[in-house]
Amino acid sequence: MLTVNAFSLSLGDKTLIKELSFKIADGQVLSIMGPSGIGKSSLLHFLSGSLSSNLTTTGEAFLNDEALQTKSTQDRKVGLLQQMPLLFPHMSIIENLLFAIPADINKAERITMAQNALEKLGIPDKASALPKELSGGQQARVALLRTLLSQPDYLLLDEPFSKLDPALRRDVRAFVLNEIRQANIPALLVTHDPEDAKAMEGECLELGRE
Repeated sequence: MLTVNAFSLSLGDKTLIKELSFKIADGQVLSIMGPSGIGKSSLLHFLSGSLSSNLTTTGEAFLNDEALQTKSTQDRKVGLLQQMPLLFPHMSIIENLLFAIPADINKAERITMAQNALEKLGIPDKASALPKELSGGQQARVALLRTLLSQPDYLLLDEPFSKLDPALRRDVRAFVLNEIRQANIPALLVTHDPEDAKAMEGECLELGRE
């Protein structure tokens, strides 16, 4: 479970978020909506350990009763999915997938995991293809599975569907929700689109300006 208690975010003397608290169970997605500039992405940066130094925060975050804010980014085992898939353009699809798999897993198992991911994506014939050879929807799915192959303890989603056309958006949202449930990890989505939040089938919190 991912828990945030009394999180507040300020830029100078301006309060952006005031005492936000929530809990996200394993396999569930909490959606957060609100206007641009309200601090939604900064909340994700706080949870991932990459918050800009010009922002001030108070409050606590826990993963299964273990405090997150005392850990460095690399020790948090967090997965992040953003607006752009951010696949390595010079690497093949299977190389992108292999890159994410923890190094302590033996080579043969890592290759099997990557090949299974390609099968799940329905593109086993694209193992040697470069990201630019895939459609936007395929790239989005590859990016999600690459993130999950890194075996994160929780997942942060920063407007990951915003660049997709409506038909692809529906399919990719369903794919993302199914994979989160299978991974059985808590996930936090920030979005401007109420349909994104609805598709995640979980609680939705709306942030407003002070």
